[in-house]
Amino acid sequence: MTDNNVAAFPAGEDKENSSEEQAKDVGGVTGQRLRAFIDRVERLEEEKTALAEDIKEVYGEAKAVGFDTKTIRKIIRLRKMDIDKRREEDELLELYKSAIGME
Repeated sequence: MTDNNVAAFPAGEDKENSSEEQAKDVGGVTGQRLRAFIDRVERLEEEKTALAEDIKEVYGEAKAVGFDTKTIRKIIRLRKMDIDKRREEDELLELYKSAIGME
């Protein structure tokens, strides 16, 4: 097998580091700045995934001790809402339930 098909990178560097060096200004877009934004978003996406797993574990713990996770999720959603918005939603729900004979 020949080494002609193998990409030549200086010792200690990989493709990603090499592409950082290749980042340049193209059509008014600064390559290094764009790379920095992309890197930040990728790190945040990784953190978001890790947090989602942590949240899933907390719901699992709550369920294991007998709490209804669907209700917990609803309470969390309601706590995020503005008090007036929450009251309006409750009133509409009651009105609609009454209109269809549920109460």
